[in-house]
Amino acid sequence: MEPKNNVIDIEEIKQLIPHRYPFLLVDKVLDYVPGKSIHAIKNVTINEPIFTGHFPSYSIFPGVLILESLAQASGILGFKSVENRADGEMFLFASIDNAKFKRPVHPGDTMHLHIEFLKDRRGMWKFYGEAKVDGKVVCSADLMCARREM
Repeated sequence: MEPKNNVIDIEEIKQLIPHRYPFLLVDKVLDYVPGKSIHAIKNVTINEPIFTGHFPSYSIFPGVLILESLAQASGILGFKSVENRADGEMFLFASIDNAKFKRPVHPGDTMHLHIEFLKDRRGMWKFYGEAKVDGKVVCSADLMCARREM
């Protein structure tokens, strides 16, 4: 039977991926199924340093950081999908294809990050990701991560 309602809080997220403020872009995992999918969130706040320059008169969360949020959620799913994780092992963002931006993301928005595992080929893991705000897709992309020991 597949696990349901698997929540991961910020403390466990920090054990899984090496990112830290201001570059830790996943706040919580609401649910995941190892080897299949993950649903995480990123709360976008005006307090983030990026908003001092992007853009001061019309704050928009950068598309590249939306993609990084999706990549970090993919890494979390990767780590929760492997049984024997070596010390220092990481999932490194390797490529992105078919990235599409549909709407801007603003301070006060909560991005829901939906990642689906597609396949593993010799340590290269492929995922499909969508970021949604208020149920509407703001970004989608195909992501590849390389599983590597550091």
